[in-house]
Amino acid sequence: MAAAHAQADDAVFKVKDPSISDVLSPETLPPDFYDFAPDDFWMEPKDSYWMNFSNWVLRQERTQGQRVQSLGEWADRTFSGAKAGLPNNESYLRLGFATESEYGDPAQFDPEARFRLDVPTVEEKLRLVIESESDELIPLSERRRDRQLTEDERSETQATGALRYFSEVGDAINLSNDVGVRLRFPTDAFWRVTADKRWQLNNDWGLKAEQRLYYFHQDGWGTRSWLGVGRDFGNGWNFLSASEMEWVHNDRRFEMAQTFNFYKRLNNRATLNPRFGILGESRPTWRQTSLFADVTYRYRLHSDWLFGEIIPALEFPRAESFKDRASLILRIELYFSGSIDRS
Repeated sequence: MAAAHAQADDAVFKVKDPSISDVLSPETLPPDFYDFAPDDFWMEPKDSYWMNFSNWVLRQERTQGQRVQSLGEWADRTFSGAKAGLPNNESYLRLGFATESEYGDPAQFDPEARFRLDVPTVEEKLRLVIESESDELIPLSERRRDRQLTEDERSETQATGALRYFSEVGDAINLSNDVGVRLRFPTDAFWRVTADKRWQLNNDWGLKAEQRLYYFHQDGWGTRSWLGVGRDFGNGWNFLSASEMEWVHNDRRFEMAQTFNFYKRLNNRATLNPRFGILGESRPTWRQTSLFADVTYRYRLHSDWLFGEIIPALEFPRAESFKDRASLILRIELYFSGSIDRS
């Protein structure tokens, strides 16, 4: 859930990559889709180790993507008793490879993996959701800096499985209730409820508020409030100011985060996402714990499932007397799925 990237959980405005799944011929794509001349499309490829490897990767996407989608559709039909699954199943498998370089440290190589099995047709408003991680088990400061981290820097979490029931309060407040367990031994039962609402303040500004309350049998309860306001500045730029506060019951303290996000789609292959933020806590006193800034350059390497990222980041943690700590993340991500929102 911390997925996807680049701050998808914080998005008030959602921009999607244009779909190319229905394209029948290269001539139907705009010229700026290619990073080579359109006439070169039909040239015979030169035999090389890179071509052999890239062709193998393409075959894996076609094969594994269909398998992941088929698994979601099979679970869909099995649990719902329906003869056919609904389209746009959100099951996916996301694999990544990231290297990080910091002051005085050489680049390190770490594999990454996340998944979701989504079964939306159990009933009209009931879903079975199995995920590789749960937001409630990840510290707020880590969630807000997720794209700056490699796998060995993230908290260890177990997969969770839950039944999710959707409902509405009035005409505008969306409500979801989850009851599930952490998939480990011994198991850890949990419950969470999430309410969210959107407002259009005027022609330019939009507002979204989200409130979550959760309880884990072993870790206790907690609550989280999120408020985001954003707008389109024109020329392809979007802005989002996101404020978040979370109560950590075991530590008897609040954690806070304030981030300012800018997003621009450079073309139909590349996006740019500069951010800066402030993290804080309430114990031993209300104080800042870290300042950070990063820029995510994301490039669609192939089709709509293979992406590359370059993320230069700068952090000033209190634990190191606010001394600057710079890093550079290089990441390749692959999505194996029949249909997934990759925005």
